[in-house]
Amino acid sequence: MTAHDERDLVRQIEGHLLLAAAREEGRTAAVRLSSRLGWLTDSQREDVQGQFEAEYLALARLSWHRTAERARELRQAYESRYRALRRRLLACCVLGCAVLAAAVLLVVVFAAV
Repeated sequence: MTAHDERDLVRQIEGHLLLAAAREEGRTAAVRLSSRLGWLTDSQREDVQGQFEAEYLALARLSWHRTAERARELRQAYESRYRALRRRLLACCVLGCAVLAAAVLLVVVFAAV
């Protein structure tokens, strides 16, 4: 198994654990909500709990997708900024080397005179 395969496996496991936790949170919230509605029959309570859990999970997934999209946007912005800073640093280093070479050349020329 390669390192890439291991990372993918860890991501899949994390995804399953995250989904299981979200489902459990949804179930817990659904039970809390339906327990306040004492007039519901058992079948109505189960239906409300199922719909609430499904809606909770859908909202969680939407939130995850928005977070992932924002992370991609930030990554692109930071990578772009990093590339610009790296180019600027390289330009400064090249300029510094050119100035240093010119200074050495002038010293050599004036020392010979």
